[in-house]
Amino acid sequence: MTQRTLHDGWTLHAVPDTGPVPPENTGRKIPPENTERKIPTELLGRDIPASVPGCVHTDLLAAGLIDDPYLDDNELRLAWIGRTDWTYRTVFDWQPGDDERVDLVCAGLDTVATLTLNGTEVGRTENMHRGHRFAVRSLLRPGRNTLEVRLDSAYRYAEAHRDRLGDRPNAYPEPFNFIRKTACNFGWDWGPNVVTAGIWQPIGLHGWSVARLATVRPVVTVTGDAGGGAVGRVEVHAAIERTAGVPLTVRATVAGVTAEVTVAAGQDSAVVALTVTDVRRWWPRGYGDAHRYPLTVTLHDAAGAVLDDWSRRIGFRSVALDTTPDAHGTPFTLVVNDQPIFVRGVNWIPDDAFADRVTRERLAHRFDQAIGANVNLLRVWGGGRYESDDFYDLADSLGLLVQQDFLFACAAYPEEEPFRSEIAAEAAEQVTRLAVHPSLVLWTGNNENIWGWHDWGWQEKLGEATWGRGYYLELLPRIVAELDPTRPYWPGSPWSGREDVHPNDPAHGTTHIWDVWNTHDYTRYREYVPRFLAEFGYQAPPAYATLRRAISDDPLAPDSPGMAHHQKAADGDRKLQRGLDAHLPPATDFDRWHYLTQLNQARAIQLGVEHFRSHRGICMGTIVWQLNDCWPVTSWSAVDGDGRRKPLWYALRRAYADRLLTVQPRDGGLALVAVNDTGQPWSAQVTVTRLTLAGEPRAKTTAEVAVPAYSVSTVPLPAELTSPDSPRAELLVAEAGDTADRALWFFAEDRDINWPTAEYAATVEPVDGGVLVRITACSILRDLTLQPDRLHPDATVDDALLTLLPGETATLTVHTPVPLDPIPTLHTIN
Repeated sequence: MTQRTLHDGWTLHAVPDTGPVPPENTGRKIPPENTERKIPTELLGRDIPASVPGCVHTDLLAAGLIDDPYLDDNELRLAWIGRTDWTYRTVFDWQPGDDERVDLVCAGLDTVATLTLNGTEVGRTENMHRGHRFAVRSLLRPGRNTLEVRLDSAYRYAEAHRDRLGDRPNAYPEPFNFIRKTACNFGWDWGPNVVTAGIWQPIGLHGWSVARLATVRPVVTVTGDAGGGAVGRVEVHAAIERTAGVPLTVRATVAGVTAEVTVAAGQDSAVVALTVTDVRRWWPRGYGDAHRYPLTVTLHDAAGAVLDDWSRRIGFRSVALDTTPDAHGTPFTLVVNDQPIFVRGVNWIPDDAFADRVTRERLAHRFDQAIGANVNLLRVWGGGRYESDDFYDLADSLGLLVQQDFLFACAAYPEEEPFRSEIAAEAAEQVTRLAVHPSLVLWTGNNENIWGWHDWGWQEKLGEATWGRGYYLELLPRIVAELDPTRPYWPGSPWSGREDVHPNDPAHGTTHIWDVWNTHDYTRYREYVPRFLAEFGYQAPPAYATLRRAISDDPLAPDSPGMAHHQKAADGDRKLQRGLDAHLPPATDFDRWHYLTQLNQARAIQLGVEHFRSHRGICMGTIVWQLNDCWPVTSWSAVDGDGRRKPLWYALRRAYADRLLTVQPRDGGLALVAVNDTGQPWSAQVTVTRLTLAGEPRAKTTAEVAVPAYSVSTVPLPAELTSPDSPRAELLVAEAGDTADRALWFFAEDRDINWPTAEYAATVEPVDGGVLVRITACSILRDLTLQPDRLHPDATVDDALLTLLPGETATLTVHTPVPLDPIPTLHTIN
């Protein structure tokens, strides 16, 4: 067996007479001078160096032929790229060997591809989300060979199918639901319109003889006591492709146990079963260690020679959904190793619009940021990609849970051919590829499409046309049941569990809450007690250094041209302002607006998460929209498009802490709620004090809090604490002796509070790798935040959004690659 990558020597070529941008079809705000833009003449006939894996945009950018589409409004002037046909070409040497078969293996082509080897067409593809293999030995020549991959415009393909089948409702004026391609490439309310084309996954030649392992699909189960003495079982399902009808042997080894089966000459599949005693289970982070075991599978001929091999690391764990109806409706509780899990999750979108830029190192950094915010689950959203092997391997190793959507989002999808067959093949390939990963705990059929059919006016527009129901409720569950029977499948996000119950009913299954961002104040979160909240979010701009890199507006203003272009949400700025007006003092300049909008985002999500966690048992999970961004943009993310943490990240770290102390409205008063998401009981003496802004106590009580493992405890607070003499000048402070954090409750909105002028003393002490900033409050300092990236783009700070009472001191560590002479920019409410 021989394997050879074909990643070198590629050139890219624009196909002449393609690429106009018809204004009637774009649905985008393209300046008039660009609406008929065609391929720049300087590209015609030109050999452009190309990277494989890669895409057209990054190749053109690397060659200096286009401006960065992430900067200012360059995106608009580059719309012609997605409407142009492109050809990748490489020349390689090949010499015949002993292999009976040589295949051209394409792990991923984006998207409408025609492959030609030495002038002969090899095959065509039209799905970015699956791989292809073509037998090419008869076309290869000794010596020089030429391989071409022509990629036709995704727009032209999608629009042709739209016109053939009839349009379908869609949240955006783009035809992404008529092509199996990353939907958000066509633009989203947080993403750019950069319709890519390219050889986006590895490509190469695979030579083999007699037989090969076409697929290997281990089905892993575990029984026995979750605390020890567990018995693991692995059923290895191997599919075999042959050139010869001879007996074969499939052998599998895991944890020192080996088994094998003989495959008769006329068979093309085998199942090898292994039983392992005393296995250590794979646990999610916070519940135990993420143990994994190497599993190897080999294919042998009759003489015992190895023909092919496959290896991965597996984890023994069980996973289920508890949806047994109760007095509150239909729960949605994730159960791993018989342990109910409260999901502290974040939604994941593609980390870059250009997939080739998302490296394992970048993913590892993003996962560190997720874990740093006390996250235990990532939901891979359905408008992006099936995530990479690196993504899942990292999640496995870290104990991060993953929910993977099938790739349907915010639109009605046709069920006619060629889409039905493509989707069936895509789903089977991806389920088989990902089933090995213990971190994957849930398949979801789509994002918001069933909800859209119910509530977004689709039924009248669709009439009798298909819209995707057959995928979500028939095809996909059948494929998962057949290929991945150990994992639960849920038809949609949101989904109530039954077709006769509204799909977004908070009392049943999973819920999305978007009225808060779109129409209501964030305090409305407290009106909901959902069983599981799969999406909710609030916007803010990215870090200052990110803005300054991406936007050249001078001066920056909330509504300056670059800022406006990097705000993709409908009425986004108006919604931001509505939130500021409801809670915070007026913003007097851009810097103040920037701080206050970031603060308001953090406040909104922290309020929501703490409220939902305080109802643990009824609500069993929250998945915040969203962890990350794919470019520099005002969005709902906690980590911006340049990888910088927004204040929301620090608020999320507090709200998702293993042990949470929070003050919550209850029964017309206030209550102290202690949430314990650890495996050990939590007993603490909590002091609750009503103070003036000057730090003078007005009332005080002490409560003994005893919270069992994985539970919540609620203590009503007495009236003398909850009835301030002056609501605009008092607050509650709850402190537990064994926690570093504390809970605060203000009786009035910040805009109405009689804030004293912020007074403080600060010192800066150089240390290895940065500086220590010590701040002593001479007055109350509300939501103290440093922005060291204003002094250097790589400078970071370890904490933010601190509230200090008079006399209190906080020490912040600023990490910086260069000395910072001034104190990093400091903001407070007052």
